[in-house]
Amino acid sequence: MRRTARHIVHACGDDTHGARHQLGGAGALQAVRGHVGHFAVETVVKPLRQSGLGGGHVHTRHANLGKSQFAGPSLNTGNQLDAVERHLPIVGSTARTLVWTSEDDTGAFAARLAALPALRNAFIELHGDLGAGKTTFVRHLLRALGIAGRIKSPTYAVVEPHETADLQIWHFDFYRFSDPREWEEAGFRDIFASPGLKLAEWPEKAAGQLPTADLALTIDTMADESRHITLTAHTPTGHALLDGAAA
Repeated sequence: MRRTARHIVHACGDDTHGARHQLGGAGALQAVRGHVGHFAVETVVKPLRQSGLGGGHVHTRHANLGKSQFAGPSLNTGNQLDAVERHLPIVGSTARTLVWTSEDDTGAFAARLAALPALRNAFIELHGDLGAGKTTFVRHLLRALGIAGRIKSPTYAVVEPHETADLQIWHFDFYRFSDPREWEEAGFRDIFASPGLKLAEWPEKAAGQLPTADLALTIDTMADESRHITLTAHTPTGHALLDGAAA
């Protein structure tokens, strides 16, 4: 991807403050661990094991989750109408909830999501307070998609591009985004009109510029350090992701 000339925006990644911002007490990897259900009905899946997270914290600077050495993917602005149509909202959003009791749960969910074909051209919004684990989730997802080497968050730039043999990925952090003119000058409109996976932290900072997200993932930190996850699908693509990853 050719980087458009622009000033550097210092974003605020989730995991730059150390271990206290991470899910602690890693547990065994499970295909599905947590409460899954529609808002309007009872929880349909019970956790197989409820391991607490107060006994320790996972350090953010994992050897495999550091800074990226990858060149960005080339920008493809063709087929823009198709890209926009992929994010058209449908009537009635659907939401489900999960509980992540450890970082293993985060990785397991990311692996299920990465296996879904609908993810390849999806736009996913990530909501949550500082330290909730948004960047940690993105790193697990990138790993599951085949990104090797060191992975860095967009701490010093609004966007970090990644690329596999057949997939272009853009990881945005809009924490300090404040100038609407930058949307055009930095080429963000072209990125969102092109094929590939887009992941955006702090999307509310770019409200009015971003297209409708296919899937919104909201992370809330509980008193026991577990994470309460709300998944909201807004489009057919989002519903496919919701049904596949939260089943």
